Amino acid sequence: MTGSVKITVKDYIATIVMDRPPVNAQNSEFRQELIAAFDSMTDRDDVRVVILTGTGSMFSAGADMRERPNPENKGEYWHFNRLARESFNAIQECSKPVIAAVNGPALGAGLGLVAHCDIILCSENAVLGMPEIDVGLAGGAAMLQTLFGKSRARRMFFTGWRVPADELYRTGVAECCVPLEQLMPEAMKLATEIASKTPVGMHYAKQSMNTTMHMPPRDGYRWEQGVTVMLSRTEDAQEARQAFIEKRKPVWKGR
Repeated sequence: MTGSVKITVKDYIATIVMDRPPVNAQNSEFRQELIAAFDSMTDRDDVRVVILTGTGSMFSAGADMRERPNPENKGEYWHFNRLARESFNAIQECSKPVIAAVNGPALGAGLGLVAHCDIILCSENAVLGMPEIDVGLAGGAAMLQTLFGKSRARRMFFTGWRVPADELYRTGVAECCVPLEQLMPEAMKLATEIASKTPVGMHYAKQSMNTTMHMPPRDGYRWEQGVTVMLSRTEDAQEARQAFIEKRKPVWKGR
């Protein structure tokens, strides 16, 4: 794909690289490219897991401040906001698991991208922050609260504090904190493990996580049980059982 979003696919792993120097600032064109990229992932049979990262040592510094909508123009701000949230939703709604390989600062809308991924890995130079208050805005509270507890989320939102990678790892927000040169190998290692699982099972695993997070535990588990019954009838489930008995690697058919 040309433009600011680059896609490569190998061994069922798609790598989506944000490439809009110098800081991967998100303008309308960039967001449309990102939406298209993640929408395509859902329909690709050659993709089982996605890695999202940035070029160099910058994940994304957030919205492009040179492209601010004019609130005096009817509908302009609402369209701007819609495009922003749909770029986040495209990641969360992608049917494949998405790993954020955070290779540097992820600020504002950059943090929004990270918050909508399934798993977060960080390089040592990464930071997460929502500095909207410093530019006279107040967006991103909902995203912060998916990653952090009440006190920390509010401290970050009220002060613009940027949390470093080692603290993200210490508190369980990120799965690792490694030197920058080790980040993509670490992401590939995890992606390879996920890609080895049954594609149809992983599709419903992602759907289960997205659906049950908004449900009471009792209702969520009941919903999952229905999914389990449905999956038990698939060819992949039968192959998984047979492979376990025969002590071999399963051969998935994706159905």
